[in-house]
Amino acid sequence: MRRSEFLRAVDQQFGPRANWIIDDLVLPGFDRTASDALDAGIAPRDIWRALCDETDLPSSARYGVGLRDPRGD
Repeated sequence: MRRSEFLRAVDQQFGPRANWIIDDLVLPGFDRTASDALDAGIAPRDIWRALCDETDLPSSARYGVGLRDPRGD
């Protein structure tokens, strides 16, 4: 997962709360926000998994999000 895919996934899953999720929610295990974790060089995939766990996203919402539609839609 690339950083751009991570940011797109957060936007897709959390909509208007996306900025709050990235900037204010402290993720257990990292003891920092997603934004700080990205800046520290932690892999976006690891941050996404921690975010999914912390927000109780169902498994159906965890995989494939953040990817662009190959048709360009």
